[in-house]
Amino acid sequence: MSESHCPLCYSELEVREVAPCYDCGDDPAELVELAEGQHTYDEVEVLGARAVLCNFCQADFSSYDPTYFGRPLGAPVGRDMQLVRRISEPRASVDKFCPQCRRRLAFLRFVQAARASAAA
Repeated sequence: MSESHCPLCYSELEVREVAPCYDCGDDPAELVELAEGQHTYDEVEVLGARAVLCNFCQADFSSYDPTYFGRPLGAPVGRDMQLVRRISEPRASVDKFCPQCRRRLAFLRFVQAARASAAA
């Protein structure tokens, strides 16, 4: 976690406790849901990159605007999602967070990799 600035907007990053999901894990409510065992978590490959997503974010992934990931408008998002592995003992961890993008660093890196895959 040596990065000090967001890879997308270059704002200064903050450190915070997060749940395993790269997408929603920065939300403090997700830590409560993690402790209560409300979600399952999987590492998936999608859009040419890997991410850990909770079951809710996996189901909702196709609602993203494809242009956010460097895809053309109207391109399907998430249809290519492949399970890599189930996270058997999900735990809270520490990650950096961009207050401008409102995303944790793990998700920002995923978006960066997905955009690079789209550009290739």
